[in-house]
Amino acid sequence: MNKTYFSILSLSLLLGLGSCSKSFLEESDPNAIPSAVFFQTENDVKLAVNGVYQYLRSSETVGENSGLYTDERSDDTGRNDNQSNAGEPFQFNDFSILPSNTYLKRHWLNLYQAITRCNQVLDNLDKVSYANPETKANYQAEVKFIRGFLYFQLVRKWGDVPLVTRQLLLTEEVAANTFREKKEKVYEQIVADVKEATVSTLPDHQPLSGKGHVSKVAAFALLGKVYLTMATTLDATHRTANLNLAKTNLMEAYNRRTFKDLKDIPYADVFDVTKKSTNPEIIFQIVNRQGDINFSSSIAANTQAKGETINSLKPGTGIGGNVTRDLVLEYEEGDLRKDFSIKFANDAAVKDYFITKFRDVSAGAGVNGYGGNDWILLRYADVILMLSEVHVYLGDEATAITYLDMVRERANRPKYAEMKEQESYRTKFPTLKLALLHERRVELAFEHQRWFDLLRFFTIDELVTYMRSKSQANFGTARLSNFGTKDQYYPIPFDENKLNPEGMYQNKGY
Repeated sequence: MNKTYFSILSLSLLLGLGSCSKSFLEESDPNAIPSAVFFQTENDVKLAVNGVYQYLRSSETVGENSGLYTDERSDDTGRNDNQSNAGEPFQFNDFSILPSNTYLKRHWLNLYQAITRCNQVLDNLDKVSYANPETKANYQAEVKFIRGFLYFQLVRKWGDVPLVTRQLLLTEEVAANTFREKKEKVYEQIVADVKEATVSTLPDHQPLSGKGHVSKVAAFALLGKVYLTMATTLDATHRTANLNLAKTNLMEAYNRRTFKDLKDIPYADVFDVTKKSTNPEIIFQIVNRQGDINFSSSIAANTQAKGETINSLKPGTGIGGNVTRDLVLEYEEGDLRKDFSIKFANDAAVKDYFITKFRDVSAGAGVNGYGGNDWILLRYADVILMLSEVHVYLGDEATAITYLDMVRERANRPKYAEMKEQESYRTKFPTLKLALLHERRVELAFEHQRWFDLLRFFTIDELVTYMRSKSQANFGTARLSNFGTKDQYYPIPFDENKLNPEGMYQNKGY
């Protein structure tokens, strides 16, 4: 038997051990604590649950610096440097990614490592006693939510993926689970996991002391997004049923809001580091500590261009967060979100737009750029726009427009009825659906939503047409002509495919 340790390797790493020698499999890490020994007290479980949350922070999973796997895959951001790090990062927005890409491999590994941690916690919850049984139930709901959230990342990026919901203790078990499960079954598990949190005793909203932990509203919001994605990307047989389930869950989240109107929450306040714990729009976030070298945010400094001081006291040295001209041109004239989210850097070495949405110029963050920005994973503007989207698909355009206008009003933009009378707007966004996609793009820019929105709003053939219709001049070095039907999903990492070519079959086009 190969013992499972608390610092357990991810599924993919475990799968990789299958070709290693028996002696290597039996080696023990002297610094690791076997899971059977670790879980002794209620506090041990608490530490393990905190460890699950810790995995979300990484730039290799879903943390603030994970935009390589989402935004750079879309038409919002990218890079013109096709040489650094063997050109591998450039492959993402150039749509020329290879199965051997080491960044993609790390992303896959880290997502599965986080899932492995979830399974480990869930399988050991019953081994200790709790002062309050509700504590155990809440831990279970939180961890299942996170596991569902992680699988939601995987299934949208790779399609069919290995589905493991328990600890793998034996080498034989690892081998038996080395295969891709159909995406429909993966979605069934995601729904089951997240739904448990909706019927749990978790609070609707976490108190100040619990910020960063899963809440019931977060579960309703995520479940609504899952059903909406299922309705728009899976077989159309259950489309209407899934749309209605999406509507129900999104309304549950919306009706539990603690504010009256979205317009009462200034857009800039959503990203204000001094208000991040009390802003009622934020539903679920990764909490960072200002000034802490290990747990601070770096996104403000990382996205600041050379010669600028708007984001951070740490001097910028490069181009900052790269913004495509295609996105710059998408903003309507006078949209306050443009002025807040991007700025033109006029340094001689830059002269381009960069991201300003995430800022911390406080003395607490200092010249090292140890910012206090929390990374927002779910917020109410997203929920409201998804409600609009659901109603578009259900044929209720009047209600859809009502929700759309809520977001536009907060941004000090005219209502949709007024805008569609303007020829320039009507030409760019001839349908309500495209107007809604536009609104999501400018509202949620750089929040790692755009790529998933594109996959949800278009079939892959429609998306190929949409992407290739854009002007190459607005994308720099990255070649739009590379975009094709293969880009619906990422390739299965080379090592995973090689391990079991039949069970870990490669995605089409790679």
